[in-house]
Amino acid sequence: MPTSFQQTRLRKHADYGVVYGTSRKHQSPSLSYFYRAALMPVSDAPATSSRIGITVPKVLGAAPLRNRLKRRLRVAARVALHHLPAGTDVVLHPRPVLATMPFTILQQEIDSVFLAVARRIAQGAPNTPLPRQPRKGAKAGARSKPQPTSLNTAKP
Repeated sequence: MPTSFQQTRLRKHADYGVVYGTSRKHQSPSLSYFYRAALMPVSDAPATSSRIGITVPKVLGAAPLRNRLKRRLRVAARVALHHLPAGTDVVLHPRPVLATMPFTILQQEIDSVFLAVARRIAQGAPNTPLPRQPRKGAKAGARSKPQPTSLNTAKP
């Protein structure tokens, strides 16, 4: 078991990228979240702890508000971390409603999110990302430039 919550946080950009790349977006009333289940555990290897990442976009407000949201999410996640299976990575992405939500409701929300993740992992539900869809209105091959047919074209 980790000695401090700092050891259970996702810190590197690459770690966030792995979670985003191997997961699809899940929704709850006040959060969007992504998760990555642990790879096949080896029975001899020690169990790795679950890790939590928090992303708060600038659209939610000024820096003091975003920092308050991150602190609240960290505390609620620390309390509910025991619900996650060992080796699970979860990235939480709050919505604006989280800024005015009472802390007890936030804790219940995080508990339900972590329990839902644990249930999906236990059921073996696929969490693979959906295939990317082309943007609406984009023409097929719009990015590629037409190639000249011949370099030595003589004009009459």
